Amino acid sequence: MTKRIMFTGGSGKAGKHVVQYLLDNGYQVLNLDTKPLDNPKVRTLITDITDSGQVFNALSSYMGLHEFDPSLRPQPVDAVVHFAAVPRILITPDNEVYRINTMGTYNVIEAAAKLGIKKVIIASSETTYGLVFANEPRAPVHFPLEEDYPVDPMDSYALSKICNEATAKAFALRFGIDVYALRIGNVIEPHEYDLFPGWFADPGFRKRITWSYIDARDLGQITRLAVEKDGLGFQIFNAANDHTSSDLPTRDLIDRFYPQTPVTRELGEFETLLSNRKAKEVLGFKEEHNWRQYVQTS
Repeated sequence: MTKRIMFTGGSGKAGKHVVQYLLDNGYQVLNLDTKPLDNPKVRTLITDITDSGQVFNALSSYMGLHEFDPSLRPQPVDAVVHFAAVPRILITPDNEVYRINTMGTYNVIEAAAKLGIKKVIIASSETTYGLVFANEPRAPVHFPLEEDYPVDPMDSYALSKICNEATAKAFALRFGIDVYALRIGNVIEPHEYDLFPGWFADPGFRKRITWSYIDARDLGQITRLAVEKDGLGFQIFNAANDHTSSDLPTRDLIDRFYPQTPVTRELGEFETLLSNRKAKEVLGFKEEHNWRQYVQTS
């Protein structure tokens, strides 16, 4: 039976690829966003996630494509995937980043829970580890970055994501539903593999994100696997590909750029420092789009 997904932020950089992945795997999707998604298989319902009334109404809306369909009656929703957000700092004032991201997530999870939707997937971020948007570059407590790391960011964006994780946990406990937070790495669209040679030439450029990345299509896979995996309550999963986005071995990157940072376990030669081990072991993630398939190296 086709699963019905309400998807917030499906018009964004990551969202449009994840939506397409879900469509390709037989899901029906209604996109909730402030701008339309250019996809003939998906209707966009223009929705302000900071307005709780709009969110409640949207999550209980008809999901089909056309107002002349034989029936416009809403049908049960299997899951909500929540990607809508201000995507980083320096776009709006800090308090707006925090307000929109925290209130939007609260409204989406609350509406889903009170409407009886048992599965919610939210977009968290690699920034929660406190390195990406720090005032000056800082070293982590240890490598690899795993989901039980003592997160300690200083910026409004990452702080909003940590607040959202706490909100997710509270609703999961209160309603007995599954709410999974994906700490998403730097999202790479297919055409962006053209950027990798420039990054190889300047290996320090991606130090703040510990050279992590997630192919947008592999993010689609992780999202689908999270939708399909039931019964875990509240969980956090890093969403990253298997390797770093550097052509240098991982140990070389650590020794050169984070020489004082302890390493808590053995790492593979090119293993990502934003560990995806939990996503592999719990969800069954198997990457399909390693950068080496698309980038020529000397």
